[in-house]
Amino acid sequence: MHSARLLLIAFLTVTASVAQPLLAPMVEDAPVVPEAERLENVEGKSIVVVTPHPDDEHFSMAATLSMLAKNGNTIQIIVLTNDNKGSKDLEMTRERLARIRRAEEEAATRACGIPVENLTWLGYEDGDLEYADPRVLRGEIARLLKKFRPDIVFCPDPGATWVQWHKTDHRMGANITQDAFIAAQWHLYYPQHLLDEKLAPYAVPLVYYYYSQAPNYEVDITDLFDKKVEAVAAHVSQFEPSNSKYTPDMPVETRKQLYDGLKAASMSDDRIVERFRRQENP
Repeated sequence: MHSARLLLIAFLTVTASVAQPLLAPMVEDAPVVPEAERLENVEGKSIVVVTPHPDDEHFSMAATLSMLAKNGNTIQIIVLTNDNKGSKDLEMTRERLARIRRAEEEAATRACGIPVENLTWLGYEDGDLEYADPRVLRGEIARLLKKFRPDIVFCPDPGATWVQWHKTDHRMGANITQDAFIAAQWHLYYPQHLLDEKLAPYAVPLVYYYYSQAPNYEVDITDLFDKKVEAVAAHVSQFEPSNSKYTPDMPVETRKQLYDGLKAASMSDDRIVERFRRQENP
């Protein structure tokens, strides 16, 4: 819910221990990833991104998404909620905001070079994901994993303190996706997937967790930072003044604050980076 606006505040006023950890310190025992297996060199792979809200994947990894799309990978994005409550505009309705958020997500997705046809909306209400039937939600994600059969999955880190305690949609999205990895491997969790759709079991081989507070992998996005800004700026309704009184246009000053905030939250020495926790065979 209105995560983009809150993130901008967090960039400028809150420490990484309680804000979304876009640049938490790298762990000391980060694994050495062979050059051919690094994200920067991945080509022609199937990739799935799970995002609790339309915008989380852009704040955390829009530049990495742009790089992966440019390198010829097929990227499918699963959006768990419609983000239909994140507005302070007293004349806004849930239905209208859901339409606005969908259009903003599509614009941001196009900015990353990904076809909007690759968006899958599960349509849960913003802020209510934790009250969904977990067995049904786990099955929906497991089914899509069997359908897309990704070489790599990106999702929020279920171990991050911020995810655990700050936002219910993030907490549920992170944990249920982790559970879906197991359910996708064993056909008797959801036998109808095989019986009705011929979707065979599938074991996800590699996960990159974003919003991690224990990252062990980073991507230098210095040359792609403008792409990240473009994608994040597409979520106009989540920033002032649009969040208080909706307008589809972002003022120049807000865009500058967004640019500066994102950069400050992503600097590592003289580089701009996006960080993840990499895990094989989750």
